[in-house]
Parts: sequence; structure tokens; C-alpha cells
Amino acid sequence: MSGDLNWLTATEIGAAYAARRLSPVDLVRALINRIEAHNPRIGAFINIDTEGALAAAREAEREIFAGRARGPLHGVPFGSKDNIDVAGQPTTCHSKILLDNVARNDAKVIGHLRASGAILLGKQALHEFAFGGPCDELPFPYARHPWNTAYHPGGSSSGSGAALAAGFVPLSLGTDAGGSIRNPAGNCGVVGLKPTYGLLPLRGVFPVSFTLDHVGPMARSVNDIALMLDALAGGDAAGTDRDAAGRRSGADLERGARGLRIGFVRHFHDGDMIADPEVGTALDEVARVLERDGAIVTDVRLPRLQELAAVQRVILLAETWAVHRKWLCERPGDYTTPTRRKVMPGAFLTAGDHLHAQQCRRQMIDAVEDVFRDVDVLLTASGMDAPFRIDDAAGLARTYPRQGRSPFNLTGHPALAMMSGLSKSGLPLSVQFVGRAFDEATLLRAAAAYERATNWCAYQPRMNEQAASGASTAERQHLHATAVG
Repeated sequence: MSGDLNWLTATEIGAAYAARRLSPVDLVRALINRIEAHNPRIGAFINIDTEGALAAAREAEREIFAGRARGPLHGVPFGSKDNIDVAGQPTTCHSKILLDNVARNDAKVIGHLRASGAILLGKQALHEFAFGGPCDELPFPYARHPWNTAYHPGGSSSGSGAALAAGFVPLSLGTDAGGSIRNPAGNCGVVGLKPTYGLLPLRGVFPVSFTLDHVGPMARSVNDIALMLDALAGGDAAGTDRDAAGRRSGADLERGARGLRIGFVRHFHDGDMIADPEVGTALDEVARVLERDGAIVTDVRLPRLQELAAVQRVILLAETWAVHRKWLCERPGDYTTPTRRKVMPGAFLTAGDHLHAQQCRRQMIDAVEDVFRDVDVLLTASGMDAPFRIDDAAGLARTYPRQGRSPFNLTGHPALAMMSGLSKSGLPLSVQFVGRAFDEATLLRAAAAYERATNWCAYQPRMNEQAASGASTAERQHLHATAVG
């Protein structure tokens, strides 16, 4: 098959298999070769299961070419964040604490992907316990931004996002308790979905926060997100809305934006928390693109971003402390400094604090539900800043909380982040779309409409040894004009 195999989407891979233009074995070998060549600089994968992946590829090849394809992901490779169990492999959570923790069984979502015929290549880097940050105390290298390795790829599913943007794998599996799928997706210029809370099973996923955790798909196209989401659900989605949970996620992808009612939560980034001007400009352009495609865009108001974030933070800290209390008391030196600093404040929260936060949570869910009476999808900022340098600890600490993602872990609504432009440093900017509970189909419809109207999903990092200082002004202007037509 002609072309670069490393950049094929899952949809393209399935079509190539069906036409006998590509073999799963050849694809897996090509991806492993690319990982071996570039992963030492990017750090996206902690380990690669070469033998297991090639064995699964040979089996997929026999079945597909014998006319026994299981579905659209049969023979499609993926990577998994290393806080998700894979039978017989370590689940380290990128921490010294769990270096010897070998999983006995697959996580439920891994089992669902395997049943679909998808091929696991290996385990991907993350912030320690999906909560710390990049530092030299980790047992494995931390992930770097493929567009410029001097920059942070976002977290905590950092390796999952970096692997997609580096052309290592067409699909990744991440987790999200406060934005950890959407942050690296937006930073790295790919697509990441936090599904509705409860839609996908969490069995076999190491917890960050018992009532905020989500597991979800990451990919290089919205269509691939839909295919992966359906496979992850495996026919037994845990959602209470059975009609919505059983609906095919990509059912409305071709409908476009015409008639969609988009609620622009402008006050998140121009009132509650002032975003970098280039972020605000990109969000305004997203709204204009959707309006040109026939959407009806109106400004809406949710509770203040700081209030939503504060309630989410209390719950997150209280529940994360509960997970780590024993180890932090017995083995504090085996945690990295960033993780200890982030987790320890939870020790000072009371049961009353947690209960009060949960009561406030219910009120905030109701407030968001009220807004969804009048709109179909929300448009918000994901991050308030462009990706930051990974060696600037103070800058990362300042910019990391400046985001609009965590409110929707609090409320449980499905939320998706994707690329919306290029920053002055030549790195991706991002937008967040939010949908009604268990209505991923409409959320993905809006995202697909924006994806088709622009060309951001076609951009790839320049994978060379230069940590580029960023695109020139003329180059950024050309890329933006090309993308938004």
C-alpha cells in the first residue's frame, strides 16, 4: 500500500484491510519500527508488547482475509495508558510504588477492545498515578510534546496523546478525572473524548477519584472516536439512559451543523478566567465556522468557572487522599515530589467538606441541565493557554489549573477536546465541546462538523531532532488560512 502507514486513521485502516491493500502484520511492524526510532525522544510508551502485538496481528490477518472480520476495529492497533490493567503485564501507574504490580485480568474496556479485534501495542506514559507531573524522579521517562519536545504534551494521559500525534498508533485509551484525556488531546492536536459518567466500565482502571473518574477514547479523527467508543462500550454500557446508551455513537456524523443549537460559554474564558488572547480568538473563529455551517450559536451562562472548579477540586482531593493515604504514610519517599504536593492537601479535608461538595455538585448538575433545555451542545475553552515549556515548573504550575475541563467531570456530561488553531509558538490550540448526558452522538456530530469545515486534523509534527522554536508568523498565517478555508 502506498503512503505513510503511520498516519492512517482507524477508518482508513479498515478500508485498506477490506480491499486487501494492507496487512495487519505489516502495519504493526511499521508502527513498532516508528516507535523504536522516535520513542526515546518522545517518551510516549513505557513498554511495547512486540511479541503479543505481532501474534494478534497474524490472527487478525487470518480472520479478516478469510472473510471473518469482527467489525471496524478488527486488526487496528491501539495503546493504553498504564493505569489500565492488561492481563500479564505490569500496571505501574508510572510510579515506583507499583513497579511489581502485574495485572491478573484485563480491564473491562481492554477486554471489549480485544473482543472487537483491536491490537494492543503497549502501555503508555502518564503523570504518576494520573495525578503528579513531569519530573526526573519517575521510574520511566515522562512524555514530551511531539511537535516540539521542549514543551509539555498535557496530562495526565500524556503518553496517550503524544503517541497519536507522533504517528505511533491510530488509537489510544486514556482516563480523565479532571481533564486528563482532553488536555493532552488539545495540546497535541488530536481528539479526546470523556464520555458521560457511567457510560463505560471502570473495572480494572486504577482510581484517581471514585466519583470523578472516566475512561475514554483518543484518536486522530472524530469518526475514529465514535468507532472506538462503540467498541469500548461492548454492548453493555452502564448508563441509566438505555436508549441513548445503546445508540451508535457515529449515527449523526454526516449530518453537519445545520440546525444545531450551540451554547457558547464565553464567560469561562473572557470573564471568569481571562484566557490568552490567541485562545479567545481561536474560540471565536470556531463559533463563526459552525455558524457558517448552519449552526445557531448563542451565548449561555453556567455557574462561574471558579465555583465549578473549586467543588470538583474538593471532591478530587478528598477521594485521591483516600486512595493513597496508606502508601503515603508508609512509603512517602517512593512518590515523586509533584505527586506528594498535589495529594497531601486532601489529608486536611473532612467528611463534612466532601459531603458539602457533593451537595453543591447536585446543584451544579441541575444548572447545566437547565442550560441544555435550550441548546444541544456547549462550546467552551479547554485550556486557557497554549502548551507550556516542560522545563518551566513554575509556568506549568501556573497554567495547569487555567482550564475549563474539570467542571464536566463534576457534572458527568460528555466532553470532547480537539485542535482549533496554532499558537504563536507553532503548537496546537484547542476547543472543547460538551453534550447532554448519554448523547455522545450529537456531541460527536458537532465535533465532526467542525472537523470537516477546517483542516486541523491533517497537521502533523515535524519529527526531527530540532526542538523548533515554532512556526514563523507567515507560516502560521498560511496554515490557519488553509485550515479554516
